[in-house]
This record gives sequence, C-alpha cells and structure tokens, in this order.
Amino acid sequence: MAPLACKTDKVDARVLAELCRRDLVPAVWVPSLEDRAIRERLRRRAHLVKLRTAARNRIFGLLTQFGLRVSFTRLREPDALELLERQGVPAVWRDSIAEHLDQIDDLQQRIRPIDQELRPLAASDPRARLLSTIPGVGPLISLTFATEIGDVARFGSAAKLVGYAGLAPRIIQSGERSATGRLSKAGSRTLRWAAVEAANQAWRPSNPFHQHYRRLAATHGTNPAKIAVARKLLICAWHMLSRDQVFTPPNAAASSIRFQAAYGPAWN
Repeated sequence: MAPLACKTDKVDARVLAELCRRDLVPAVWVPSLEDRAIRERLRRRAHLVKLRTAARNRIFGLLTQFGLRVSFTRLREPDALELLERQGVPAVWRDSIAEHLDQIDDLQQRIRPIDQELRPLAASDPRARLLSTIPGVGPLISLTFATEIGDVARFGSAAKLVGYAGLAPRIIQSGERSATGRLSKAGSRTLRWAAVEAANQAWRPSNPFHQHYRRLAATHGTNPAKIAVARKLLICAWHMLSRDQVFTPPNAAASSIRFQAAYGPAWN
C-alpha cells in the first residue's frame, strides 16, 4: 500500500504504524507459553522415539542380510549375541547390533523422564481429558491434539481443522471443472501425525470406525483408509472441544454425506 516510487523501511514503518492506529492489521493467534512448552516436550519425545525406531529397524536389517528373524525381546536376553554367533553372524555385524542395542537403552533412559513429565500434564488438562475419551487416543496423543489445536474457536468448522492438519485433499479448479488431488499436507505436521497415529487403532473390531476403515481398505487400500479415519477423528475432536462433550460414536452415514459434499466421494 506504500507508494511504489518511494518504498523504504521508513515509509513501510510509517504505513504499518498508520494501519495499526486504525486497527487494520489482523491479529494472529499465538499459543500460550505453557502450550508451547508442552509442544516442545512432545516433539522432543517424538524425535527420540523416531531415533529408537530407526535403531531397531537397523538391527532387523542387519539380521536380514543373513536370513535371520529374531524378535527384539529375544535380542534383549543376555545370551543374544551368543545365539547370533551360533547362527553364523560374523563378529563385525554382532558388534553393530550390540552398539544399536546400547543406543536403544540410552534413548529409553531419555524418554522415560519425559513420559513422567507429560502424563500428569495430560491428566490435568481438561482438553486432553476430554479428547482421551475417543477410542484409540491415549494420554500423549490427546495432549498433542489439545496443544496443537489450541483455541478451537479459531476454526470456524471441522473442515477447517482438517485442512489445518493437512489431511484435506488439494482442490484443482479450472473454469467450471473441479477435481481433487493428493493431500495438501499444509499446516501442523505434528497434528497430522497424531491423527494418523490414533487412526492406526481402527483395525480393532471394538473401534467405532472399524467398519468405515474396513470398507475403505477393501476398495482403496489401508493407507487411504487410515487417512479417512484420521479425518473423522479430527472432526470428532472439533465437535467435542466446541461443545465440551465427551466422545459419542458418530453417525457414519450423515458424516459421510457431509464430507462428500465438501471434498468429493473419493476422499471420504
């Protein structure tokens, strides 16, 4: 809005000051310091868990080179390295496996105190307690939902929360034509991860989204089915936080119709 012929820092500062004086600068929501601290704890834990999983996968990859499948529980026993030696695993590979086992122990020691800090926080947060009533959503996932969503009033609808998590499909429009593409993956990566992590429990028959998951898995595959369940979980979370109500099994038919109207039948 500043004159293009005379655009300097002083001119920009003056224009911004004038806009602020007239209350024309839109406010940006910023999470509280407490929520930001919890977010950092959760992300630190997720990073350590990712390193622990990578070390375990590396161990299984080393064993695969020799055609072996040994459970991780068996590898934790005192005679595990002797077992591998009897199975014909050379010393260099056994040393690598021992190194990764020590790394996993060290990571576990670092994760344990973080869990001890986070669980009381999840128990004392009313948003997390409310969201933990969703089947498949534990204390840490519910706390992740609560801190990443923050003030639910900033989302005008459940579809906007789904879009904030990056789980809504891209919409490609040209003239009168409209088509849906891949997931946008815009917004909060952590919230998207938490929703998909909770959706992994949909394979259980006791899960309220089990039938929805099986139907989509049979036609589109397991990964699209998990994404669809993750969207349902976020929709439930928006309604629960907006109404301050515990989880109740949704009406699958009505929910399907609403989502198809917004994004198309292929993404429901």
